[in-house]
Amino acid sequence: MSRYQNLTTLDEFTIQQLRLFPHATGELSGLLRGIGLAAKQVNLEINKAALADILGAEGSINIQGEVVQKLDVYANNVFINVLRSGINCAGIVSEENEEMVVFDDAKSNQSKYVLLMDPVDGSGNIDINISIGSIFSVYRRVSELGKPAILEDFLQQGTKQVAAGYVIYGSSTILVYATRRGVNGFTLDTAIGEFYLSHPNLKMPSHGPFYSFDNRYYNQVDQKLKNYVDFCISATENKNGPYSNRYYGCMVADIHRNLLKGGIFFYPQVMGKPNGKLRLCYECNPMAFITEVAGGNATNGKQRILDIQPEHIHQRSPLFIGSKEMMEDLQRFLQ
Repeated sequence: MSRYQNLTTLDEFTIQQLRLFPHATGELSGLLRGIGLAAKQVNLEINKAALADILGAEGSINIQGEVVQKLDVYANNVFINVLRSGINCAGIVSEENEEMVVFDDAKSNQSKYVLLMDPVDGSGNIDINISIGSIFSVYRRVSELGKPAILEDFLQQGTKQVAAGYVIYGSSTILVYATRRGVNGFTLDTAIGEFYLSHPNLKMPSHGPFYSFDNRYYNQVDQKLKNYVDFCISATENKNGPYSNRYYGCMVADIHRNLLKGGIFFYPQVMGKPNGKLRLCYECNPMAFITEVAGGNATNGKQRILDIQPEHIHQRSPLFIGSKEMMEDLQRFLQ
């Protein structure tokens, strides 16, 4: 008997979900399959990074003012090319492109969806063989079908997301995506190049043993947040503590761990970064959507992340995200 006989592939799963909605067109399923295909290609290059000459800096500076890594350029091109060649996406906003990329052709203009993405989160980690990831967010267009996508299609509140997800490239490669029906994870079998359902109906524990914070910023945050960090490592004040600090320099890795084990991640405003570092549209919003569907919470410290109206595609935001009870503890300190 094949060990795959009772396993469900990503394609099979999306088709099964499609059957739950009699009037569905299948576009979202097709888009998710396209994302899976792009992720397989990126994973292949990551696994032979040193041999494929995609380690290190590419030599330019992106719109974020950050040094572009060779892998950033490669992954960005892969996702754009795969989705442009399909018929299920009208355009993309990427961390690596200053402007939106509109797929202005007859088929793409008929698509209902646009995609926002961070092609590689934590790309600096590839040089030292630590987990990295890709993040994506899917919205239904507000512009007229049959015409090219417009900026307003991408500047929607996180509550309007149709789907969101990430791919984590680590000891195994896992694609996690959420719709309002739930969160599911698929592990890539590299031997045959297929994603299989491995983490069905994911639920974030209401509490966990981890906090994720870059402690070099401890003296650059306000006293309320300092008090919370002290609480995290206290064995007396914190009845569930002390927590272990786990910070990978890759938000996907930190939030993936917290999704499975419980925990809290935060990147607040700090000196020189009054709005934090993370981008609202294609980092904070998709992770907040996934986390909320799984039972957690996400805020910028004052407001629910998914309620923020984006003003521009590369807008930054502080982010506090994680298990429900841990987020409630945090809010008491911030208030």
